Amino acid sequence: MPENINNQSDQPQNYDTGPSSVDIDPATQNLAINMIRDKLDKLYDQEPNAKDEEAEVVNTSHRSRHQQFMYELTTSGKSLATIQTEWHNYYINLSNADKHQVWHEFYASNKNARVIQPQMQPSPAAHEISEHINRRVISQSSAKKDKRTAAEIRRKIRESAITTPPAKLTLKHHIQSALFGLSMGALAVIVLLFGFFNQIIIAPFIQPSRNQTATPIILSNQSTIAASATPEVVIPKINVEIPVIYSITTTNENVIENNLEDGVIHYPTTAVPGQLGNAAYFGHSSNNIFNPGHYKFAFVLLHDLVPGDVFYLVYQGKVYAYKVFSRDIVSPNDVGVLNPVAGHSATATLITCDPPGTSLHRLVVVGDQISPAPSGDSTASQSSNAITASAITQLPGNGPTLWHRFISTTWSKFVIAVIVIYVIIAVWRWYNREFSLKP
Repeated sequence: MPENINNQSDQPQNYDTGPSSVDIDPATQNLAINMIRDKLDKLYDQEPNAKDEEAEVVNTSHRSRHQQFMYELTTSGKSLATIQTEWHNYYINLSNADKHQVWHEFYASNKNARVIQPQMQPSPAAHEISEHINRRVISQSSAKKDKRTAAEIRRKIRESAITTPPAKLTLKHHIQSALFGLSMGALAVIVLLFGFFNQIIIAPFIQPSRNQTATPIILSNQSTIAASATPEVVIPKINVEIPVIYSITTTNENVIENNLEDGVIHYPTTAVPGQLGNAAYFGHSSNNIFNPGHYKFAFVLLHDLVPGDVFYLVYQGKVYAYKVFSRDIVSPNDVGVLNPVAGHSATATLITCDPPGTSLHRLVVVGDQISPAPSGDSTASQSSNAITASAITQLPGNGPTLWHRFISTTWSKFVIAVIVIYVIIAVWRWYNREFSLKP
């Protein structure tokens, strides 16, 4: 070890480094001094190259003990490999002070040459000490030099961002950005439209079967029409076999719409099978797939029926057959289609919305009772047939849309309120950011 290092006391020293000096505790300073000593020890463990030493002693008139040894070695006529080996053996047996002298002589004779010192990896403890010292120096020097407040620093950063010219975009970048924006916007619109209005999109593709012998569209495995205790409407041509609800006792449209989720509704003011008069039935042509219920597409293919087709009503254990003689599209307020049909003693009317998925019009299909013979039917009560315009103003239609269901709930109002508040806050922050930078 060099004498000027070995003679140093292990006690911490005070150095006046000027205004940028930092206070380092004694333990940290001792570790730093030991780290420097370790580096020097490792440095002096590697001797100078024998060829460099040979060139050094040739140009030296007054030689030291180490230079004289090298001079005698190089003039002995030995090979370079032998000289290198003997020089190495000589060097490693020197004391730290002598090694320091050898390197000092080497640097003095090569002061104009570039010296590449061997790279050494500091120990983890030394690395942590160095990082600790650096952080303290940076933090203290920054605290002394920068007196700005946090608000002033933020403002300076914003001003720099505004005054910095943006990177120039090429036409390709503009086209890519436009295409990305349009595609994302189109995707959002498609998802929104499908979510709220899928009944219009799906309805045209509902094709339960192309022949009359296939399984009906909704919940039935019966291949023949048989009397049962469950009231049903059966339409073989469009493969429909759906339960009918006769328990509705009110003409309230909301009640009817809710019960349409469970099947086809018999309108309470009209006749029932086995009575003279007109029995009216309502069913969905299409409804939003996210709405509840299993009969959203009950009458979606009702428009396929034409005069001459036959459908059936199962009621109180009997099967009544009806032959279509009329098919019309009427307005929602044409409540006269519920009344008995002139010239026909016993009829059944199937009603649904048209076009499917909307409530713009009503499709009305009327059939004559052909089995059993109407002559055996009873007379309907006066209250059942007394349908007047003042009692009913509009024919029932499809249930509320998904959008209407959404905005009518409490949590949807909360979501809308949160969105509005967020927009107001965003506008307020943008306003403050824009106008706070102006002088």
